[in-house]
Amino acid sequence: QLQSFITVTPELARQQAAEADRERAAGRLRGPLHGLPYGLKDLADTAGVPTTWGAGPYRDRIPDRDAAVTRRMRDAGAVLLGKTALGALAWGEVWFGGETRNPWNPAEGSSGSSAGSAAATAAGLCAFAIGTETWGSIVSPSERCGVVGLRPTFGRVSRAGAMALCWSLDKIGPICRYAEDTASVLAALNGYDAADSASLAHGFAYDGNEPLAGLTVGYDPVRLEHPHATESDRAAFEALKTTGAQLVELQFPALPWEVIGPILEVEAAAAFEDLVLSGRDESLRRQIANAWPNVFRAAYFHGAVDFVQCQRIRRLIMQELHAVFSQVDVFFAPADDDVTALTNLSGHPALTLRAGFEKVRGRAIDGVTEEDNTGPLHRVPDAVHLWSGLFREGALVNLARALEQELAPRWGWDSHRPQLG
Repeated sequence: QLQSFITVTPELARQQAAEADRERAAGRLRGPLHGLPYGLKDLADTAGVPTTWGAGPYRDRIPDRDAAVTRRMRDAGAVLLGKTALGALAWGEVWFGGETRNPWNPAEGSSGSSAGSAAATAAGLCAFAIGTETWGSIVSPSERCGVVGLRPTFGRVSRAGAMALCWSLDKIGPICRYAEDTASVLAALNGYDAADSASLAHGFAYDGNEPLAGLTVGYDPVRLEHPHATESDRAAFEALKTTGAQLVELQFPALPWEVIGPILEVEAAAAFEDLVLSGRDESLRRQIANAWPNVFRAAYFHGAVDFVQCQRIRRLIMQELHAVFSQVDVFFAPADDDVTALTNLSGHPALTLRAGFEKVRGRAIDGVTEEDNTGPLHRVPDAVHLWSGLFREGALVNLARALEQELAPRWGWDSHRPQLG
């Protein structure tokens, strides 16, 4: 019903599960992920298993080696259930075999492009999943499906063996049901890899017992008063006040986030040049104006000077955001497209956290369905976002965990629950 997996790997899963059972019985524990079933976004190579990128032209593609993230999950003892769906070539939730659905309202999509990873995790089909983000592909489906998405600092997780969409923006990170679980998964993913030219050697630290009294959290009152801010957003802010963190009123700078468009479009068109020049892009399922085929074709008309100027602006954005995060450890806000774009440009990490639930009408699947403007209201998740300085993911997880404990009773859920492992 959710169409969240493109390929299921039952034989491999049973084999890996049996191996995990044997190792645990012998006293060899690989870590908190040992024996846990997970889903892998179908753009990370898995030897001998189809890796389709969600796109018809590549539906029969079978790699002969594992991606770095596949290998690191195997080394951690995680059990691969299969390859989760993504919108074709990492855009949206529409892939060659269907449209991935939101478990809270299957009449609408799960957003994308880590559509299957978010939907499958939310529905309990796997313990966690791996997603990727270039512009919003972890945070958006995590928000829609009510799970926790952690987009790491650019360069922290190797992308070797994963489909390249935009070399200077692509990132890989975990999608889980609870905040602290993302720390366990990121710890396994983290590490330098010479096979990825953007890979950085930087340790990952998370201490769940660290008090929040020394943590500074920025917030912008204007964003909380915006017409799009919800009751759940405001409840999350009230919960933030009880965590012990030091709140700092801070206006997030208004910067030209729109430069992400030309940068992404030009790099993506270069990555898929052969697809366009061969005409195989015509076999992609969606051919609407803002779908990849037409975006790739239009990218050839971007001016070289304009592209360079966008990159120069991007450098200024990096400097401005470095100044912001020198003032606070974390910035808190309702879901915000401009900050999502800006922090993707700068490489800063982000965490999307379920804040509550709101009643909304069905949202369209772009190019497939229409907005359900007259239909019934559905109770679906609503999220807030946290952003931090480079390599400060531990602070994001710490604060998100504290917010969960404060907010869970409002949902009728138990805030004290076993850890992922």
